[in-house]
Amino acid sequence: MAKDGTHRGGRRVRAGDKPTPAAEKINNGHRARIMNNDIPDLDYADLKAVDLPEGAVLEGTDMPKPDEYLSAKQKNGQPLGADIIYKETWLWLKERHCENLVNKRLIESYAQAFARYIQCEDAISAYGLLGKHPTTGGVVTSPFVQMSHQYQKTANLIWYEIFDVVKQNCTEDFEGNPNDTMEQLLRARKGM
Repeated sequence: MAKDGTHRGGRRVRAGDKPTPAAEKINNGHRARIMNNDIPDLDYADLKAVDLPEGAVLEGTDMPKPDEYLSAKQKNGQPLGADIIYKETWLWLKERHCENLVNKRLIESYAQAFARYIQCEDAISAYGLLGKHPTTGGVVTSPFVQMSHQYQKTANLIWYEIFDVVKQNCTEDFEGNPNDTMEQLLRARKGM
């Protein structure tokens, strides 16, 4: 570190091999560090048992209600549909026991970006890839194409954050990915 507090030279931040997911380590027969509250040098034979009264069975949590803006009516009168993507993503996380590890706002951001991406793709299907320049009248690329790329990029970046949490913390094999673009597009068209 230089005198002015900046890092110069040396290893780049986040450089090198990425950590192997816990499920992959377990499947390959390697040891995996899983967070738990065990005390390493505790002899369990010395502990005395106490009868506890019947307690409540706590199994997970209820899905947090998505905010209203995810289902707000759009200019064409139809709802945005991001609340549906939010619910699907949250349930996918719950199946993998990672719903408490991902912030609600991150799931909402992903759902909104992906719903906007679907909305842009619908507009491209309705209006085409080309448009008319407002002043010259010449042919220009539809603005929905650029917006679609931006929303897709944003949704993918947020999805990688969510998926990374699952990958690093899930100890079971899992299949299925709610980030299947074609499936989302087909589902959106059925609702029209």
